Amino acid sequence: MIILLDAMGGDNAPDANIKGAIKAINQISAKVVLIGKEEVIKQRIKELYGKDIEDISPRLSIKNSTETIEMEDIPTQAIKHKKDSSMVVGFNMLKAGEGDVFISAGNSGALLTGATLLIGRIKGIDRPALAGILPAYKSRLLLMDCGSNTNCKPINLLQFAQMASIYLKNTFGMRAPAVGLLNIGTEETKGNELTKESYRLLKENAEKLDINFIGNVEGRDAFSGKVDVVVTDGFTGNVFLKSVEGLGKFVKRSLTESLTHSILAKIAALPSLPAIKRFSKTVDYKEYGGALFLGVKKPVVKAHGSSDEKLFEFTIKQAEKFVENKAVDKMIEAFEGKNIVEDNKEEKE
Repeated sequence: MIILLDAMGGDNAPDANIKGAIKAINQISAKVVLIGKEEVIKQRIKELYGKDIEDISPRLSIKNSTETIEMEDIPTQAIKHKKDSSMVVGFNMLKAGEGDVFISAGNSGALLTGATLLIGRIKGIDRPALAGILPAYKSRLLLMDCGSNTNCKPINLLQFAQMASIYLKNTFGMRAPAVGLLNIGTEETKGNELTKESYRLLKENAEKLDINFIGNVEGRDAFSGKVDVVVTDGFTGNVFLKSVEGLGKFVKRSLTESLTHSILAKIAALPSLPAIKRFSKTVDYKEYGGALFLGVKKPVVKAHGSSDEKLFEFTIKQAEKFVENKAVDKMIEAFEGKNIVEDNKEEKE
């Protein structure tokens, strides 16, 4: 197996990307290819570790690219004109079968555009979407979409629910993952036009598409452990995601300060340290890696733009599992003959 990593994408590139890859390489069996400016990557490895890349691991290598897609670049133009960028080179390698999964923490819009244009959508899916995994009470929560489609139609949210359900069944072995629609209230009549129409579509097609739709879910109930998937548009999902991340950082910081503000507090906290560490690990979003782009023909993973070495490490290990579990192959198989868009068109005709 070969994992392709965009070494130039993200706020902390290339150091965090390199460090994360080197931390992960001895925990996985796959090869990792760092894609980016070869001389820069080699120099940073030498400065950080005092070794050449060949001396670190035989399963670690570099694929040279001369350009980088920046966060401020216009996605479509960047994909079309920066053909030797680390992101486009990665997509072309994935498409050509020179890798099994591609990871990038770069420009989200460009990653979605490249995945759609260069890799291609699965038949029956209008828009691929980011499936982000978050901690929940004694469980995990899949947020779909967490940032790739800021403007959505109800049919998109229906497909998000279907993709998320298939993904959790095949990758995590869930028999009937509970799917909720993010809304401002649990009543069927609540929400804007998008959520009301999406609710109707989900309710009408849930049995046909084998979706365990439990209705509307408010943000405060998302982490209760009673819902496995929260479906929303990418704009709302990204705001939700970053609010949760910010709250998690606030809680951890406040807890740490409370337990260390005095000698007595530190002494009193000692017996509770194992429980505190378990709690910190549970609420740390970095433990859950990146978000898989569901809906494209090959595995593409979006790492957080501000990823540090720890998050890259977990994302690389997670990417290996995506490939091993054949998440994309099973998605393609499940969508064959289940194109709800075509079914609706035929009904209207």
